[in-house]
Amino acid sequence: MKRILTALLFCCVAGTLLASELPWQTSLPDAKTKAAKENKLLFLDFTGSDWCPSCKKLDADVFSTPGFAEYAKKNLVLVQVDFPQGKKLPPGVQDANDALAEKFHIRGYPTLIVMKPDGTVVWRREGILDGGLPAWIAKLDEAKTK
Repeated sequence: MKRILTALLFCCVAGTLLASELPWQTSLPDAKTKAAKENKLLFLDFTGSDWCPSCKKLDADVFSTPGFAEYAKKNLVLVQVDFPQGKKLPPGVQDANDALAEKFHIRGYPTLIVMKPDGTVVWRREGILDGGLPAWIAKLDEAKTK
């Protein structure tokens, strides 16, 4: 029994670490290069990471899960386009994020955009999606076929 509990604890800790170590990029040009090289879709998360309640919920319920981490590592290059209110972004990142928000006509957070490495948008979602991780994976799988 003790071994089973130890194994379960290890799996929970490993899953949490896996999810927390997702490689979110902040440079779309670098992410496009990586996506083309790895034959993956780009997943852009326009977020207000430190103030937006829906963004925080999406992160906790979907992005921070081991299931999303596993899916993302196989299928996506992740790009976080953040608009925080309580923290300062590195030099140049705020200007780049502002330009992306204008280019993609971002009107609210979270806004998620999935696109091919060539910039073709294959899916867009404003707000969270009911159904949790399975609903997100279903939509992302659908976007892969476009």
